[in-house]
Amino acid sequence: MENENREYIDSGILEMYVYGLLTEKENEEIANKAKVTPAINEEIIAIEKAIIALSSSFSPFHSVANYEKIKAKLELKHADVIELQPRSNVAQYLGWAAAILLLVGIGYQYNELNVTNNQVALTEVQKTKLEQENKALQLQNATTETNLAVVRDVNNTVVELAGQAAAPQSSAKVYWNKQTEVVYIDAANLPEPPEGMVYQVWALKLSPLTPTSIGLLDNFVANNQHIFAVEKTGDAEAFGITLEPKGGSLTPTMEQLYTLGKV
Repeated sequence: MENENREYIDSGILEMYVYGLLTEKENEEIANKAKVTPAINEEIIAIEKAIIALSSSFSPFHSVANYEKIKAKLELKHADVIELQPRSNVAQYLGWAAAILLLVGIGYQYNELNVTNNQVALTEVQKTKLEQENKALQLQNATTETNLAVVRDVNNTVVELAGQAAAPQSSAKVYWNKQTEVVYIDAANLPEPPEGMVYQVWALKLSPLTPTSIGLLDNFVANNQHIFAVEKTGDAEAFGITLEPKGGSLTPTMEQLYTLGKV
């Protein structure tokens, strides 16, 4: 019988009874049990006292009138409350300890999740950077292979362009395939053009002197090998390079003729 009463008490139904969460029939059943079972009656009294104590500890957050009504109602219901020894707080302490451990565990997991997310984001950034570097390297390798093919092509006519009065130390080379009319300019020995200026390449007929623009050496600094493809030409007796305003000129500025060479 004692075990049966303990199971009934541990079920939590008495707490629901005190809180007023049961049906009228269930309330009547528990009230009858309490009359004939001292253990159940004592447990109900203990729960009510605990509610009064809890209400008192949180009274700053409730009106005094409401608190007094709750206390009076419980005390009137059991006017013959017997002072009991306070039950052990071990369970309460264990509950708080478990809650603290839970919060610590959640905090740790949250921190670990943030660390993992940051590592994933960093990995993605590094991956993107490596992909960009790999593409740049592939482009550079392709450019290098193209330039080597131009230099090594035995079908190309190589025209040496010597420095002129505007830049005596300058020089350049023209790789011209007369069959395909493709023209490449090796401008490695030209100085970096001033800001707002650009090198312009001319195909020249000498008699009479007739210059035809075949392209600009744009993005001079970015092209670290300084080999440029320009427009095709099938009939040239000489090539020259002048320094012109950005966008190029309709006719060459002879005062800014940097290099010149006959085919």
